[in-house]
Amino acid sequence: MTRKLFGTDGVRGRANSFPMTAEMALKLGAAAGRYFRREGSSAHRVVIGKDTRLSGYMLENALTAGLCSTGMNVLLLGPVPTPAVGFLTRSMRADLGVMISASHNPHQDNGIKFFGPDGFKLSDEAEGEIEAIVAGEIELAAAEGIGRARRIEDGRGRYQEFVKTTFPAGVRLDGLKVVIDCANGAAYKAAPEVLWELGAEVIPVGVSPNGTNINDQVGSTHTQTAAEAVVAHGAHVGISLDGDADRVMILDETGRVADGDQIMALLAGRWADEGRLVGGTLVATVMSNLGLERFMTGRGLRLERTAVGDRYVVEAMRRGGWNLGGEQSGHIVMTDYATTGDGLIAGLQFLAEMARSGLPASRLVQQFEVVPQMLKNVRYGAGAQPLEAASVKAAIAGAEVRLNGRGRLLIRKSGTEPLVRVMAECEDEALLRAVVDDIVGAVQAAV
Repeated sequence: MTRKLFGTDGVRGRANSFPMTAEMALKLGAAAGRYFRREGSSAHRVVIGKDTRLSGYMLENALTAGLCSTGMNVLLLGPVPTPAVGFLTRSMRADLGVMISASHNPHQDNGIKFFGPDGFKLSDEAEGEIEAIVAGEIELAAAEGIGRARRIEDGRGRYQEFVKTTFPAGVRLDGLKVVIDCANGAAYKAAPEVLWELGAEVIPVGVSPNGTNINDQVGSTHTQTAAEAVVAHGAHVGISLDGDADRVMILDETGRVADGDQIMALLAGRWADEGRLVGGTLVATVMSNLGLERFMTGRGLRLERTAVGDRYVVEAMRRGGWNLGGEQSGHIVMTDYATTGDGLIAGLQFLAEMARSGLPASRLVQQFEVVPQMLKNVRYGAGAQPLEAASVKAAIAGAEVRLNGRGRLLIRKSGTEPLVRVMAECEDEALLRAVVDDIVGAVQAAV
């Protein structure tokens, strides 16, 4: 089934432009309600969370109207991290969870992500069926069957209490000074409170959302702000989340950044030593550095690669029964604890390793030598198909010949933005720059 609305992470776009309009949110809500009510039961409920974007108010109300129109009872959580929606969907016995967020994107964008009753993101097939319902005539509930909506005041508190249970019992963070950058996003209250309750001295950054400053020079895609705070305050470590707190970057005491690959290597090695790494396997995407693969192989462990997107990581983990995976971008998925990437829980796991080992963050953030990697993005307009151009195909083929087994090349469209992503890895940095620039130039000419 060809999908036009759903990308790799729900429906996403610029607020008040298709498909992120109130009209489409209402239709999506009604279609999702119809999809999850098809068994005919009258006791259906849905939880809705959001981040701090101004457009979240509009989309939340439209989704609520659509869901209620098909008989769903709506429980509104307010601003909470994306993983909180996955957790509370299961905890509150809901049939559906919805998160309104565009993750690390600027405030002008927004998105709608759906979770099934098990707390996991919906499959491609389920999203395709919802999209088909949107395109057709949606059957509404009878007047007496319209759903109700209510605010859940303690949703964030429930999530915070759960998060603390993932931290080792009896361990405290006393004496540890932690910078926490919440990107002016969904975790702006939850993350600092959890760290404080566990005993850390907390230096909060990005905790003053105003509707338009989410991810603005803060958060996991703009780590310089947190790095400067770490150095200025003499902090032991920094934790930098994105707008919906499902991804994380770790900063050591010098401000050096550890991405998702280094965090996964740390956790995989520790879990393997403890006999906790199921199947001796870590699941990561094709974007993860070749150095991570060498690290795993050197430990007698295995790296399973998937398509880009944390949902595909999770799907592979569920198929293989594996319990650790993630992305270089900072999604760390630990199915022992959560159904999706959880930046706060991943940050706590890093702090637990600091407490266990007694080592500074700088000793823990460099688990393997990184193979030089370059990623460049090229934006394209609506309707453009740059990867279909003969000139682009020729440039890619030429790059593969030049690399000739000395590196790795990955060219793909973003699933969340109109971007072509050009990534290559190679020990020869001059060759690396040359092949990436050639392909980028060809794509730019094509668009």
